[in-house]
Amino acid sequence: MLLGGGSVIQVLDLCLDAVIGRDIDAICFAPLNKQAMKLSGMPFEDELQYFADRLKVTNFYSEFNTLGHLWTSRVSSHIPAKDIVSYITKDRIKESARLIYQSLKSAGYALPRVAVAALNPHGGDGGVCGREELDIIGPAVNELNAEGLPVNGPFPADTIFIKARDGEYDAIVTMYHDQGQIAIKLLGFEKGVTVHGGLPVPITTPAHGTAYDITGQNKAKVSATEQAFYIACRMGENYRAQPVE
Repeated sequence: MLLGGGSVIQVLDLCLDAVIGRDIDAICFAPLNKQAMKLSGMPFEDELQYFADRLKVTNFYSEFNTLGHLWTSRVSSHIPAKDIVSYITKDRIKESARLIYQSLKSAGYALPRVAVAALNPHGGDGGVCGREELDIIGPAVNELNAEGLPVNGPFPADTIFIKARDGEYDAIVTMYHDQGQIAIKLLGFEKGVTVHGGLPVPITTPAHGTAYDITGQNKAKVSATEQAFYIACRMGENYRAQPVE
């Protein structure tokens, strides 16, 4: 595992050098094993943080998960559940909404329709189940609307995905990792894609894991990898069109 993680980091560095140098237009990689990469010396929680450090990113960035025409972003991601509430701030919600809105536009959506999920059960039930919706999430949505970003919410997390599935929204800003991941994977585990949003270059990967338990058994399905490749191609076209700084 140690050697495997080291080789993954070396390959990712080569890919990053190539896309920064405009030798390629986007990166699409197969699932990675975070434990192996950490054992090889990666000092970050995940590959997104590794990419951001390598690319010297200082702005807000976030993993997006996509399934067909539905995208999700996260206000918080790979952190312990007990720490989620500390990440729910107006600034992070607004940055996450702006980022997925602009990323959808770069992926070909002319007028993205973005919804914002609530944090608490039943959207807080008017404060009975929590006040984050009243004190933080709702005001953040209002401020986004005031600056011209057409987002809606907060909506209870157990119903907003039904609206999105039925075509009312193109994207959902979720508050934490499993809030969006469980819904997306139930809707289509074999087709989900992760897009690394907020980076200066397009990077995508299938949303599923490495699945070491079925290695060599001819059971793996390639649908998610195909979709990740197609999204990387679309975003790569926009990256190629940008002027070289």
